[in-house]
Amino acid sequence: MVARIIPVDPFDLVIFGGTGDLARRKILPGLYRRLADGQMPPEARVVGAARSEIDDAGFRELVREALVEFIPDDVLDAETMDRFLALLHYVQIDAVGETGWNELKQQMRPGVVHVFYFSVGPSLFGPIAERLKHRGIADSDSRIVVEKPFGKDLASARELNESLACHFDETQIYRIDHYLGKETVQNLMAVRFGNMLFEPLWNSQYVDHIQITVAETVGVGGRGEYYDRSGAMRDMVQNHLLQLLCLIAMEPPARYDSDAVRDEKLKVIRALDAVAPDDIVRGQYAEGPDGPGYLEDVGNPRSRTECFLAMRLGVSNWRWAGTPFYLRTGKRLKARASEIAIVFKEAPHSIFDVPRGRHSNILSIRLQPNEGMQLGVTIKEPGPGGMRLIDVPLDMSFAEALGEQAEDIPDAYERLIMDVIRGNQTLFMRGDEVEAAWAWTDPVIAGWEARGHVPSRYDQGSSGPDDALMLLHRDGRRWREIRP
Repeated sequence: MVARIIPVDPFDLVIFGGTGDLARRKILPGLYRRLADGQMPPEARVVGAARSEIDDAGFRELVREALVEFIPDDVLDAETMDRFLALLHYVQIDAVGETGWNELKQQMRPGVVHVFYFSVGPSLFGPIAERLKHRGIADSDSRIVVEKPFGKDLASARELNESLACHFDETQIYRIDHYLGKETVQNLMAVRFGNMLFEPLWNSQYVDHIQITVAETVGVGGRGEYYDRSGAMRDMVQNHLLQLLCLIAMEPPARYDSDAVRDEKLKVIRALDAVAPDDIVRGQYAEGPDGPGYLEDVGNPRSRTECFLAMRLGVSNWRWAGTPFYLRTGKRLKARASEIAIVFKEAPHSIFDVPRGRHSNILSIRLQPNEGMQLGVTIKEPGPGGMRLIDVPLDMSFAEALGEQAEDIPDAYERLIMDVIRGNQTLFMRGDEVEAAWAWTDPVIAGWEARGHVPSRYDQGSSGPDDALMLLHRDGRRWREIRP
């Protein structure tokens, strides 16, 4: 079965920071793949806007090099590349000055969708939004895409929201979180709300606990200065992990549209309990045979910023009262893996002669590196010798289940950019969502700062600090093994 590709309407997409790393690694290669698959119309135009002193030809050469670097050889096609490069233009622009804005306005065509992608630091969001609106480059039908970090706390998030709201309506603002563009994340909603099998069991009566893990094998790398000001809580938990938690915990929306879905996610954030100090574990990877430690990577021997965070939290509503959610994320861990695991309770009574605590159903949703879902069920072990129970997986790997169609699954950025063109905000965060997440996050950070908490050290290539294991052990549970 071949997926049906529906082209989007013709558009002009302006990428502020068009020569930057994100544009080179994700945005521009993603647009190339959408053109190759027939979803990006040949009438589209992509305009890079940045400070670099180059012209159209220089920008096209930069993009050509990026495509060669970031797109596999078997996907890159010379004829498609030439067609894509022909759609590109460049404007040298000063985001906080006056240079380049008249030239950018001349690039905008009437009668097509206008999208402005802010692939720049948050400090430039307001100045760019102001110039787009006051110079008549953007109108009431235009859309803007803003990248994280969307603030560093509640006050700064409110300030950013207010600065954008001065020039654009909320329906025009797309706050992008690439985790929500992953195929499996969207399939999570399909599994929950499209099947009678799971939704009746999706509550504290049947679910023992839920684990959300986002593990990375890399360190902070060249992001040391930024990361040391941010940490795992601001960089990962406040946005990515909380968004995954919301999709797991939210009530069924009345319909599948942007505001209905985001209304239910907002209710979850507002129902989150405060996190007790004993329910948080923070860590930093230590220096070892595989490389320098976190302190060396960020160049700050006194840093108390966490690059590993594990926590236990609760959702105080009728569906989830009493069911713990365990969140975990970290750098330099044993494997690169992102997983949501819904661990169901054991049967209330076993007729088999087996110890309690041995068998439970687990629905595992893998976000990376191999997207798919797996449901663990208990069966009889084949062969003679009596009734011996074993757990086996009912496995649905997208690559195996969908065959060639799985190879055409768009990257998260590809999907989300096309959603912007279509005007679909379902997978983007609303302003009140962002502020509610920071309102929950800020007291947690303030608490450990007031206590002067020092992150624990952990070995590179491990599962994190030992204290993180105890976070579940004391509840009679254990983390699922981090596997690639």
